[in-house]
Amino acid sequence: MSGTWQCSPAELEVHLGFRESNPQSKHAEFLGPPFLTVCCLLPSFSRLDMDRFLMRNVTKGTTTVKRKKSLDNDDDVETAEDTETMQRSQKISKKNNFDDENEPQTERIETLCQTFSEILTTDLVWKKVIKSNLDLSHTILFSKGIANTVMELLEEEVVYFTGDLAKVQVFGRWHNIPRKQATYGDPGLTYKYSGKETPGRAWPPVVKAVRDLVNRVTGYHYNFVLINRYKDGQDKMGEHKDDERELHPDTPIASLSLGQTRDFYFRHQDTRPPKKLNIDKVQMPLHHGTLLLMNPPTNRYWYHALPPRATAKGVRVNLTFRKVVPAAASSSSNNKQ
Repeated sequence: MSGTWQCSPAELEVHLGFRESNPQSKHAEFLGPPFLTVCCLLPSFSRLDMDRFLMRNVTKGTTTVKRKKSLDNDDDVETAEDTETMQRSQKISKKNNFDDENEPQTERIETLCQTFSEILTTDLVWKKVIKSNLDLSHTILFSKGIANTVMELLEEEVVYFTGDLAKVQVFGRWHNIPRKQATYGDPGLTYKYSGKETPGRAWPPVVKAVRDLVNRVTGYHYNFVLINRYKDGQDKMGEHKDDERELHPDTPIASLSLGQTRDFYFRHQDTRPPKKLNIDKVQMPLHHGTLLLMNPPTNRYWYHALPPRATAKGVRVNLTFRKVVPAAASSSSNNKQ
């Protein structure tokens, strides 16, 4: 995710992730408690998922599961509600053969789509973060079992850029982007960011399935996706705003995180040099299966970034869905020529 900006060479290096904006900052201050709410009707909600999350906020058709002891205690006592939830989860998994890794890929996609169809919008518990011109919504979209399968299929299907599309030019010098990237979209669409234009290649089956689900649970129609793959905590993304003119101004950026939990932060534009306002940075961990909406006018006023974390050893894959306005994209392309 990148945008348009005016800055010094040093600030541009920060934007591109080649330099940390605050190298002395080694610790994160998380906004509020970790994500503790998931819905037990999510398919393939396993015992391991229950050990990672607390069940709160009883909604229609859901069962509340309360762990009786510490989440780190293997001797936790199961309630009748625990058993009921586990049985329901096992029934859904068995019906869909969801955990069968030997299933042919086409059938795995069909099974995944069937599983997605059982995720109800009324089952998702959304949380809000509101600040000065900042509007964020987030929820746990996938249980660990579903998120694992989606990530496995993405690792098989997504083709990441190489060559010039995998580099960025800074003051006449070419640099490798500190992560892998890929874009997919509806026919004829392109997306220009960080000074380069990327094609909307045909949707891979798993990406299309995830897009359709995100469209359904958010109520928006996304037609383009930028995928970033971070091999470990050394891969990063510098501060930037997704404010390209070809993006629909009233449609939020929908960001789905899979794999390694990483810290994600927002910084108000007027807290950057020259500093005009004193507004605290907003930071939050993005977990495996988290869907985050950056609602308008967030991207007009707030930069966001994914800083490096030496302790993060696993792979993170992030899909950011956008709505590209074809006329604006075409105009941008013509202006470039």
